Amino acid sequence: MTDTILEVRNLKKHFQTPKGLLHAVDDVTFKIEKGHTLGIVGESGCGKSTTGRVILRLLEATDGDILFEGKNIREFDKKQMRKLREDMQIIFQDPFASLNPRMTASEIIGEPLIIHKMVKSKQELAERVRELMDLVGLSERLVNTYPHELDGGRRQRIGIARALALNPKFIICDEPVSALDVSIQAQVLNLMQDLQDKLGLTYIFITHDLSVVKHFSDEIAVMYLGQLVEKAPANKLFKNPTHPYTKALLSAIPSTNLDQLMNREKLEGEITSPINPKPGCRFAKRCRFATEGCSNHELSLTEIDEGHFVSCLLVEDSTRH
Repeated sequence: MTDTILEVRNLKKHFQTPKGLLHAVDDVTFKIEKGHTLGIVGESGCGKSTTGRVILRLLEATDGDILFEGKNIREFDKKQMRKLREDMQIIFQDPFASLNPRMTASEIIGEPLIIHKMVKSKQELAERVRELMDLVGLSERLVNTYPHELDGGRRQRIGIARALALNPKFIICDEPVSALDVSIQAQVLNLMQDLQDKLGLTYIFITHDLSVVKHFSDEIAVMYLGQLVEKAPANKLFKNPTHPYTKALLSAIPSTNLDQLMNREKLEGEITSPINPKPGCRFAKRCRFATEGCSNHELSLTEIDEGHFVSCLLVEDSTRH
């Protein structure tokens, strides 16, 4: 039997702007089991990275609950959060911007160990850093190199080693391969999968690339303008995409199949503003199946199959009949 390591309930993050309240994350709910990977996908600006940062409390939530191993971490004080950082870590998108250019590889990887007092001597620190470098496939000769001297793949390996330094249980991977060359992407993804198997890690994998997330995730959640529109086990989502937005995302995956290219779902229409959004489906203006009811009907995720949830009026109507 699997155990839930993280449960997010009705999570919201709103930002005040001169034009009104921007709903970056709106009423997001999901669970992740230990040792599993939840992929969160969607277009740029859909709120997936903000969701990750709010879960780690790098940004404070506007409302909702974040339960890590059964405890609501929104109630934690600074001391409790500092201790929790040992269990929850993040790998950032840009492996250059997220590393201090004035620190060497060994100093970057060793910094969390010093801050959290995990080592008692310089020798112990050096040994642990070498161990972490070996774990992520970094040569020992790179120990005193600076980020600008390395390629993107090696920089990201430093970021991964730093995230692993405190032996975390849970890591948020915020588009960790989107800034890398395709050949390097495969190496880093394989490394992350090996580390998950070896260390029993739990991941949230945030990306806009569905072809990547398919092979990496146990479950996939599709986000649109701050809300989850579909959530399902990876194989079910690819076999039976139900929300019109999910279908459009899947049809946009690069392919050499001419029939597939000719039958792509093209999204047209205006993108709804996330500032002071009106009730109803936020995808309605771009959806060819939209009816009048879509714009004034409050939607929630409806289970259409075991573990397969969709937020769509068409689905709600069909389940009623």
